[in-house]
Formats: sequence, C-alpha cells, structure tokens
Amino acid sequence: MKNYIIQSIRLTLVLIVLLCILYPIGIALAGKLSKGNGGGEKITKNGKVVGYALLGQSFTKPEYFWGRPSAVAYNAAGSAGSNKGPSNPDYLKDVSNRIDTLLKYNPGLKKSEIPADMVTASGSGLDPNISEQGAKIQIERVAKARKLDEKKVKELVAMNTLKPFLGLFGPSSVNVLKLNLALDSL
Repeated sequence: MKNYIIQSIRLTLVLIVLLCILYPIGIALAGKLSKGNGGGEKITKNGKVVGYALLGQSFTKPEYFWGRPSAVAYNAAGSAGSNKGPSNPDYLKDVSNRIDTLLKYNPGLKKSEIPADMVTASGSGLDPNISEQGAKIQIERVAKARKLDEKKVKELVAMNTLKPFLGLFGPSSVNVLKLNLALDSL
C-alpha cells in the first residue's frame, strides 16, 4: 500500500512539473515565435490596425466581398457556432434569408451556384476566409459597384487565393479582409 502512495505522489509531481510549468512555457515560446508574437497577425492600413488575419469581419456594402456569416456577430469574446442543426426551423429560415440576400445583390447568380460557406456560419463564428467559389460568385457585383473591369477583379481574387497546404490539405480559400484591402488599394 505504501509503495502505491509513493508512486502516486511521484507521478503527480512529475505531471505537475510537465503540465503546469513546462507545457505552458513551451506554448508561450511557440507563440512568441509565431507571426504577431502570439498576439495574432495584425493587418494594418496607413499605420492603423484594421483587423486580424484570423478573425472575420462584417462587410455588407456591395463594393466589398462579403465574408462568411457569423453566429456571434463577429464578436471574438463570444466565439461560438449557432448550435442549430439542419432540422431546426430557425436555422433553415436564417439560411434561406442569406440565400435570398445573395441572390438579390448578385443578379444572374443561381441558387445552385451558392457554396455552403456563404450561407452557413463556421463553428467559431469568426472564420476570416471564404471558399474560392464564394469569392468568384461575388466578382460581378463588386466589379459593377466599383466600376472596375471584371477581369481585374478576377485577377485580384486569384492573387489573394490561398492554395491548399502542400497542394493536398484543405480547400482553396480567400481571406476576405486582405482581399477587400487589396481592392481599396486599386
């Protein structure tokens, strides 16, 4: 019995050192070595912070690309999904309203062309990226609103498209804030 208690105390002390001291120090060091020194990659315009690369923002004007809907109104302090399933009538109504909004502001767009990420919120509610298809369906609207050639806007989308990691992992995506800032700089 005495041996088991001593072993348990030793194991507890080792785990306290590993998990309460070494692990947090390792994570803090990894954060300091990352972009933004652990504070997130800040995006600046004219020396002023306009957002973060990993936090979505609300864009609703026709001259901007719109991001993914947020279940938490883009509030990083309350990051969460909606927790509503596909059989929930409120959820279906929200998705239907988002589809109607996209169709209203993007004439010529067919319901079947709308990617799911443009009408459903992500698990965090803060996704800064949309699919490449989500950006492409908005090109005509943005070009018309800004009185730009569609080819120029298509090129800008292509330049701001993030390809899958190693060409294999994940879909192509577009950071909406970076794309909109590139649009503003035209």
